Amino acid sequence: MGADTAAAVKPVEAPPLSPLALQSKLAGTPAQKPKYSVVVKNDAGQDVVVADPRATRAVVALMDIHAVNGGAACHWGGPAAFAEINAALHALMFATSGRPWHAAFNYVNDAGHAENGVYALRALYGFDGMTFDTLKGFRSLESKFTGHGESHLNPEGVLVSNGPLGSSLPQAEGLAIADKTARRDRVTLCVVSDGASMEGEAKEAFAAIPGLAAKGRVNPFVMVVSDNDTKLSGRITKDAFSMAPTFAAMSALGWNVIHVPNGHDLQAVYLAVEKAVAAAKANPNQPVCILAKTIKGYGIKATMENAAGGHGFPLSNGEKAIEWINEIYGGAPPEEFLNWAKALRGDWEKKEAEKKAKAAANPAPAPSVKKDKVQSGLAKAAIRAAQEGLPVFSISADVQGSTGISLFQKSFPDRWIEVGVAEANMVSVGAGFAKAGFIPIVDTFGQFGVTKGNLPLTMAALSQAPVIAMFSHIGLQDAADGASHQATTYLAATSAIPHTVVIAPSCSDEAEALMYEAIQRQAADRAAGKNGESYIFFVGRENYPLSWVEGAKYPWGKAQVLQQGTDVVLIGCGVLVNKVIEAGKKLAEKGVKATVINNPFINRVDVDTLGTAVKACQGRVVTIEDHQVIGGMGALVSHALAQAGIAHRMKSLGIPGEFGQSAYVAEHLYKHHGLTADKVAEAALGLMK
Repeated sequence: MGADTAAAVKPVEAPPLSPLALQSKLAGTPAQKPKYSVVVKNDAGQDVVVADPRATRAVVALMDIHAVNGGAACHWGGPAAFAEINAALHALMFATSGRPWHAAFNYVNDAGHAENGVYALRALYGFDGMTFDTLKGFRSLESKFTGHGESHLNPEGVLVSNGPLGSSLPQAEGLAIADKTARRDRVTLCVVSDGASMEGEAKEAFAAIPGLAAKGRVNPFVMVVSDNDTKLSGRITKDAFSMAPTFAAMSALGWNVIHVPNGHDLQAVYLAVEKAVAAAKANPNQPVCILAKTIKGYGIKATMENAAGGHGFPLSNGEKAIEWINEIYGGAPPEEFLNWAKALRGDWEKKEAEKKAKAAANPAPAPSVKKDKVQSGLAKAAIRAAQEGLPVFSISADVQGSTGISLFQKSFPDRWIEVGVAEANMVSVGAGFAKAGFIPIVDTFGQFGVTKGNLPLTMAALSQAPVIAMFSHIGLQDAADGASHQATTYLAATSAIPHTVVIAPSCSDEAEALMYEAIQRQAADRAAGKNGESYIFFVGRENYPLSWVEGAKYPWGKAQVLQQGTDVVLIGCGVLVNKVIEAGKKLAEKGVKATVINNPFINRVDVDTLGTAVKACQGRVVTIEDHQVIGGMGALVSHALAQAGIAHRMKSLGIPGEFGQSAYVAEHLYKHHGLTADKVAEAALGLMK
């Protein structure tokens, strides 16, 4: 790459630059004031009606209980922290007159985990016809109110999709630059968390927005940061490093910084927002950053004191719903909320009574199959390898409790580090550890590992610095968080990286065996002076049997034949191996003999095992995976068979080129996309016609 030395070109004549005439899908300005409100004073001393943040918190708590009753995870801490900030922003936006609010403002919520707080707040206004009843389906397959804001499902309320922290702020930057280019009179408002501020994308935007604004390229821009020193797994400063220097540098970067010492003082927050918007309009060449100190989980003493601020939803049912609503209001909550809480409490009591009655009628239930999360096997293997003297070191990016590597970290407190909410940085730090002679294990959710970590994974391989990755919550397994968190391209995204082995174990015992072997192989390669390979383990989040067959062995590089047959081959991997096992049984009932195979080595296809089985079944093959059909396991298997000259007819079941969405549990999404044992059996019978 070199300097641009092309000859000068005369400017080309063209019609004036004008954007396409796109019709906004956002719902219009609400016609009513918020159902539950408080009054603050604006800078001129006039009364302003603002949605009551207590009502927002109450609705979040109540709607979350419906979701957890359905089997979904939820968020409480984030929306509780943002309640006053969003109340002030919406009061200002919805006060727009003479044109729709969205013609005057872009509103971007980068804090995707706080999206349910936005839903709750807007329901108070009746925005887009929203009612409290519409929120009771939150995170279900039938609702557009998804775990994180998804514009493809809720274009009436979400301008740009959010979820991966730090990703929406740069889109807000683009909106403001585009508005300037189009000469629109519009202010961009973006709310960001301090955890998101650790991401590389956010830091790039922190510098680019004021830098480009100073050159007259950006429309008025206001960013509000909720600073509570808290992330998913605990306190930012304690677990990673202080963000105070980053925020102290905002002025030097070119931001007009407004400090709000108490982000739960609604009056102070409103005045700060009003001042920020006025300042940004008066001088678009300097964007405004409001740094508001908040408390994650504000409104409930237990979550305010919790190390993670009650990031998820602490209530697993409606047992304590009444107490929560009373505490949020300090007593005397609106009767509507109290009755809602009582109904949820009543539902819980009814279910408890049914459980006791069932237990009394069936005092000796059949022994259950022992299950565990697949990722627990990965951590166990890392512990075993470390005990044997191998230099295993864990590098995390905030979600170690969810990925399962925390078991290793608790076992070896001096053999891990957290780099903060920064997945790309995590992988690159791992590469540095590899070059220094360690065996690094990096971990995060699959979606963040393959999107934010893809270039660092490539550079690790290119630098002869192999890492081992534990990427969890893959495919549709992270059901409730929705499309932004669902890695449905993970196999395609990583399988072509040179010197990288992609592995999708299906049970804890298999994960343990293959992780242990991966560590051993990497250590042996490096000791022998070889570059070694990176190993990426993709796992789900749900419980599965420890093994699928008794006495199972897991030889490296081999597919596992779980059942022999002569009619059709059924191949699964990772979290959907159970579907081919069930399908094999269903086919047996119809007299069809299926060979059932677990295929964990995605981009190192075991042609010997698979080819032998396919030939024995007259070339009939059905694959199933929690992944897009394009570029997935089935595609790689078919290509490998074709390359080997093995004739076959294949039906691949997967996601048909669509984004996912929220659902209470992954099984709802599997049924929605036809990823079931019945569909596998149906496809197999179709091949036999």
